[in-house]
Amino acid sequence: MRIFGPGASVAQDLEPEYITVASDNRTAWVSLQENNAVAKLDLRDKTVRSIADLGFADHSQPGHGLDASDQDGAIAIANWPVRGLYMPDGLANYTIDGTRFVLTANEGDARDWPGISSNGEEARRARSVADLARFPDAADNARLGRLNVTPFAPATTDSSGKLTTLYSFGSRSFSIRTEGGRLVWDSGDDFECITAQVHPDNFNASNSNNTFDNRSDDKGPEPENVVVGRVGHRQLAFVALERIGGVIVYDVSDPQAPVFQRYLTTREFSGSVVGPDSGPEGMAFVPAAQSPTGQPLLAVGNEVSGTVNVFGLVGS
Repeated sequence: MRIFGPGASVAQDLEPEYITVASDNRTAWVSLQENNAVAKLDLRDKTVRSIADLGFADHSQPGHGLDASDQDGAIAIANWPVRGLYMPDGLANYTIDGTRFVLTANEGDARDWPGISSNGEEARRARSVADLARFPDAADNARLGRLNVTPFAPATTDSSGKLTTLYSFGSRSFSIRTEGGRLVWDSGDDFECITAQVHPDNFNASNSNNTFDNRSDDKGPEPENVVVGRVGHRQLAFVALERIGGVIVYDVSDPQAPVFQRYLTTREFSGSVVGPDSGPEGMAFVPAAQSPTGQPLLAVGNEVSGTVNVFGLVGS
């Protein structure tokens, strides 16, 4: 787990980001984003029961690739010798057959403030901090050189102080975990592959521009938040993508084998105009029993465009 604030105790270093509460109101889970961890709380006696280190996604493995450069002029989702710290933002939880699971939107975030280092944590391109003998692709800005990595991880250095392990911010995915934090399933590189198919001319654009490949060196589509709800006979997870926009929908009725359903997006790409909806941040699932329409609803707040989407959901 990342505890690296200068002179900070564990309690001072932890950064609570988001919370999800179990339906019985007895337990909650809190994402500690910059620490790459999730805390489990007992709400009855107001204690922290555990803090789980989440580890990393191995981007060298099949199904876990990423587009690592904003200067290659192409959609290039590939495997690289990089470890992506999960660093979740939004959380959700649900129960299947009496077993509770926690879902994490693995956005990633850095401590880019005075005191961490002279340049902040995030101002570190792989080219400038990597051992180039070990990572020759880091010498090329069209390959690995532009990728933001952190020196504050279980990384080692060579005799010249260059990194011999590369950790990037976020895994560009969402995960399903046990109550105690053990990984059950991860979406891998699905989000970049899906958005590349739907928005090939604006792949990895940011929420403030329509520039092709703009966020590839950073955190890609940035999964920001996740909610879960029952639609028909299925449990669905909805994952908001903060940068490219829209919501990815999965059937998570089987936590071991979720199935992609569709990509809900209302963003349009036209010249320099961004919108009409951009930057999904908060979401709320409205069950059919509480819905004014009688069908489940998904409400999405877009922080950049200042708009709200409400999707009516129909399931089988």
